[in-house]
Amino acid sequence: MVRFLFTLMFILGGFLFCSPTFAQEIGDGLLGQLGADGHKMKAIGAGLAVIGAGIGIGRIGGSACDGIARQPEVAGKIQAAGIIFAALVEGAAFAAILLCLVF
Repeated sequence: MVRFLFTLMFILGGFLFCSPTFAQEIGDGLLGQLGADGHKMKAIGAGLAVIGAGIGIGRIGGSACDGIARQPEVAGKIQAAGIIFAALVEGAAFAAILLCLVF
């Protein structure tokens, strides 16, 4: 249920922050009310990407620590897998930040 709520939150957030940028002229609607040409929305989108990456890497690290505490003999494999997954999450966050700032 929690995973569903997080997914729904991110989908609705994407509609909230991306739709006005592509659907309206500058000065109309949400962007016009903010008094900017989308720079604030880009910053909010990049911030959300960083927050999501922080949550993801934190969960990976916590799960890796739990796994190492339960089975210390496979600590090397768990650590290597955790680093790989953290790098994948970080790469996705960098891509999201670049997309937010470029478009």
